[in-house]
Amino acid sequence: MAVRIPAEIRLVSAADHAAWLSLWQGYQRFYMVDIPTATSDSTWQRFLDPAEPMHAALAWHEGKAIGLADWIYHRSTWTVGDCCYLQDLFIAKDVRSNGVGRQLIEYVYDQARQADCTRVHWLTHDTNSRAMLLYERVAERSGFVQFRKPL
Repeated sequence: MAVRIPAEIRLVSAADHAAWLSLWQGYQRFYMVDIPTATSDSTWQRFLDPAEPMHAALAWHEGKAIGLADWIYHRSTWTVGDCCYLQDLFIAKDVRSNGVGRQLIEYVYDQARQADCTRVHWLTHDTNSRAMLLYERVAERSGFVQFRKPL
């Protein structure tokens, strides 16, 4: 698939908070969740802390943030090297299906390689069929089903 919207992708900086927050709120609306402001504030601060394993990047086009990716490096019992969990990926509604999601995923792949990770993995909701069309082109389904219990 050819890139139709060339995006500049870069790690977030403190100056990017408003751009990130706008996309972060769009992501929450997409998944019909309401993450507390205190949690979002803490998440943002973690992205800016070099001691944290959490990272974020924004995709920019013509001076506007049009997509976000957030990922976390973590240990695994299955590998010696760390893994990379792509926790959040969101593209602004008006630019979806134009290659920005793929560019962000490839950016995360590059970041994970530089961090000597052994794999990148992520989850998506089973109703997110549009995104899965991309995901099936750039990764493999693991076959695992997620279970969780809020505490």
